Amino acid sequence: MTLALGAAVSGCAGDGGATRAGAACASGPVTVGYLPKLGTDPYMTTIRDGANAAAEEIGGDVLYTAPSEATGAAQIPFVNQLIAKKVGAIVISGSDLNGAAAALKKAQQAGITVISVDSDVAPDARSLFINQARTAELGAKMLDSMAELMGGQGEFAVLSSTETAVNQNAWIKDMKARLATDPKLKEMKLVTVAYGQEKADVNAQKAKSLVQAYPDLKGIVVPAGIGLPAAAEALSQTGDLGRVKLTGLAPASLIKKYVRSGDVQDIWWNVHDLGHLSYYAAQALAQCKIEAKRGQKISAGSLGTFTVGDQGEVVLGPATVVTPENIDDFAF
Repeated sequence: MTLALGAAVSGCAGDGGATRAGAACASGPVTVGYLPKLGTDPYMTTIRDGANAAAEEIGGDVLYTAPSEATGAAQIPFVNQLIAKKVGAIVISGSDLNGAAAALKKAQQAGITVISVDSDVAPDARSLFINQARTAELGAKMLDSMAELMGGQGEFAVLSSTETAVNQNAWIKDMKARLATDPKLKEMKLVTVAYGQEKADVNAQKAKSLVQAYPDLKGIVVPAGIGLPAAAEALSQTGDLGRVKLTGLAPASLIKKYVRSGDVQDIWWNVHDLGHLSYYAAQALAQCKIEAKRGQKISAGSLGTFTVGDQGEVVLGPATVVTPENIDDFAF
């Protein structure tokens, strides 16, 4: 069940149990506060829906609340509200690495379990990071997809979300490193990195501007769920889509017609499962069923068992390149 922010919250972090790293172990399912970058992003609401499905299976509640701007500073008041509500756990998708770190550490000091999902925060401000796929894998797949669409040569750009976005910056760093060292990519040139600010209209305008600024542009990598559909629609309207190919990350259902036309590819995974896994992990930690240590096993119901890796990272599984042949396999 999803609670409104003003709703009563049950199952706080101090519900009995033995002491764990300065925090009391909950004696049963807790309320888990979910704090995305933006609450209206369909990617984030699908994570919420997956968490709600998990709550139906193992108990507890989901409290979903979010800022209207995708910045770490904007997340701070919402962390403080969740602390005041005495939730048992906070699951945050970080808008940047350190923006809300101090507030998250305050939550930990109050006995609240903190984990990140989708986009990490400073490792000392959380216990686990529930990652959709390995960071290096996503960057590599987006670059390989772009290479395939461009025939391995020509100019391309990256249209990211914000300059502080942790996951996008990691993917871009990996792309640049491969471009500099991989002989198979020597004829590809990254001309610029632009930012869509997690807003559809800004992404649409940026995509048009990139095509105008770089007349030889052959592709754009858009590693943001809001940005890729907006860019595809914008370039379709201007008649540039096709001459300029797109790939990146987005709900496959939102770009189905462009994938089918062969002008867009997508790197994707089951987002509902990401929410499901994050909820199981948060409950297990809050109830001291596991510790945030390498090698620990997290049971996630029908999803199976997952292992905690280095720096508390838990990986949902490999992502898939979405093509005309498999587009119908993705409900979201």
